[in-house]
Amino acid sequence: MARQGKIVAVTGASGYIGTKLLELLEQEPGLQKIVAFDVKPLSVPIHNITVYRKDVSKPIDDELNDQGATTMVHLAFNASRGVNRRDVAAIRHENLDTLRSVLASCVRARIGHLIYLSSHTVYGAHSDNPLPILDDAPMRPSQDYPYGYDNYLNELALEEFGRAQQDIKITVLRSCIVLGHGADNSVTQAFFRPWLLGVLDANPAMQFVYDDDLARVISIIIQRETPGTFNVAGDGVVYYREMAEIIKSKLINLPALLAYPMAQLSWELHLQRDATSQGLDMARWPIIMSTGKLHKTIGYRFWHTGLDALTAFANSAYLYKDPAPF
Repeated sequence: MARQGKIVAVTGASGYIGTKLLELLEQEPGLQKIVAFDVKPLSVPIHNITVYRKDVSKPIDDELNDQGATTMVHLAFNASRGVNRRDVAAIRHENLDTLRSVLASCVRARIGHLIYLSSHTVYGAHSDNPLPILDDAPMRPSQDYPYGYDNYLNELALEEFGRAQQDIKITVLRSCIVLGHGADNSVTQAFFRPWLLGVLDANPAMQFVYDDDLARVISIIIQRETPGTFNVAGDGVVYYREMAEIIKSKLINLPALLAYPMAQLSWELHLQRDATSQGLDMARWPIIMSTGKLHKTIGYRFWHTGLDALTAFANSAYLYKDPAPF
């Protein structure tokens, strides 16, 4: 039987997903308190919460012990692309070092359950990807796609940690792109732009999840202390060309022999700083995940489809901030 009256700590609490989660958790009667960590202030007022303006790459076990935290949700992650290889490497080390610091603090604070939000991109975009991809499929991210590769390295660190600390339950959620009203973070800014580059004859299916649905999944897993690795995606798919129409983005389709060099050249000339040519793989080969394990384990049925999430995002007050052509 799961313990009642949990005290939940959340890193990266002021971010887009962290804010959605805090808004939901404050309404959960089974929680005693929320403990939030972020270098930035919270964007909305939350009741029954203790907030620490702190970089979690430094130890936080004193704060966790003072508040009696029982559960950790680790959302702190630098998703920035980096402007050169040195930046990419620095961000990679930052994400891994931050996770390891949080894990060490969890051990010292006797945290019983750790939840880590990962990404579907750990599977990598490949021409031979199975459809759909199961939760136990091998992770094959490209090193040239930092967001996926950094999450992959973090998952490897979590696997090692889990073998050494078997008394701590670990949950990994491999989520597709999270959207909803007002979604605006480094991931959406990198992916949704006024001009999109596509590969001729490629129209891959894509998955999205509504932010409220993801928050509910995390809340259920907190309450039930459910360990394991789970794919997270809303029902249904949206095709790449359909997505471009919905977000009113101009889609430029080129043969692969031209598209890849153009994407790489635009990166090297600093015309765009979101992705090298490897980013085109995401617009060419689908990463479609099976969510059967999640449905069976926690019994949750998503309130919104992937199309609902994308439409809500497109209809929100979001404005393109990146004038780059693709």
